[in-house]
Amino acid sequence: MEAIRKQASKLREQVARQQQAVLKQFGGGGYGGSDNMVTDELELQQHQKLEKLYISTRAGKHYQRDIVRGVEGYIVTGSKQVEIGAKLSEDSRKYGSENTCTSGNTLSRAALSYSHARAQMEKERGNLLKALTTQVAEPLRAMVMGAPLEDARHLAQRYDRMRQEAEAQAIEVSKRQARVRETPGNAENSMKLEAAESKLQDLKSNMAILGKEAAAALTAVEAQQQRLTLQRLIAMVEAERAYHQRVLLILDQLEGEMISERQRIEAPPTPSVDNSMPPPSSYEEVNGVYASQTHNGMTDSMGYFLGEVLFPYHAESEVELNLSVGDFIVVRKVTNNGWAEGECKGKAGWFPFGYIERRDRVLASKVAEVF
Repeated sequence: MEAIRKQASKLREQVARQQQAVLKQFGGGGYGGSDNMVTDELELQQHQKLEKLYISTRAGKHYQRDIVRGVEGYIVTGSKQVEIGAKLSEDSRKYGSENTCTSGNTLSRAALSYSHARAQMEKERGNLLKALTTQVAEPLRAMVMGAPLEDARHLAQRYDRMRQEAEAQAIEVSKRQARVRETPGNAENSMKLEAAESKLQDLKSNMAILGKEAAAALTAVEAQQQRLTLQRLIAMVEAERAYHQRVLLILDQLEGEMISERQRIEAPPTPSVDNSMPPPSSYEEVNGVYASQTHNGMTDSMGYFLGEVLFPYHAESEVELNLSVGDFIVVRKVTNNGWAEGECKGKAGWFPFGYIERRDRVLASKVAEVF
């Protein structure tokens, strides 16, 4: 009979060990064992809260580390781009300063403008990289490697080890209780049961205290992680936004300068007029008669010739003519200061002679438009 009881006791111990092994296997890694040993509802809630906090702070730590690695990679790449951009800026400056092109210096001026703008943009890029280092990478790296996070995680791990120890002690108490039931009146077994129960009670008490400390520490770390990571993300976005805005202003100014240069060289040549002299007096004032005299309805064209307007001209006084490209004008007098007098569309007046070109043959319909 005694042999049967011993065999049954060994069987129960073996089953208990197998159960414990299975629970540990499927209880997860890192932190958190099984919920098999549940002392009470509060302890279970504490354990579940700690498990969630541990997972949350671990994910937060990994995300902060990912941001740091990404920013560091961006800084390395950006530093190389700054070097390349600075070299391009210097090459453009050198060309603009030393170019000896015989057909004009338009490209030289454009190269110098580009050199200055590129240098400004690379300076802004360097400022961005510094901001990402000091405002994003360094604060997040400090928290990832900081003591508060590690201390809180160590508390949670200590709590987990103590909980596993309490589970094992609870199994020991169950075994002692079984032995006491099998051998009623055995004083030694009763004493061992009391000692096991006392140890289990101490473990529960210490576990409750440690669980509260670990939960408070992890809660504080989680809140700090969330706040700091969000602040650094905002700082990163603001730094990049400010950088792109300043670069856009630089590029807008550079584009305006280059387009102005292009328009200047592509524009048709403007005829030269001696603007140092005031427009001449009217033809009537000079000759005392109207320039356009008719005899029997016919225009006296002796010494006159027809000209076609090549460039528009806006009259600046009442004695001047407005000219539109393609108009034909009867030229009746040309002065030495670059002005001419003639008639166009029934109106006589002065205009810059360089704005027209003489025509020997004109369609009859165009001649009719002159008068």
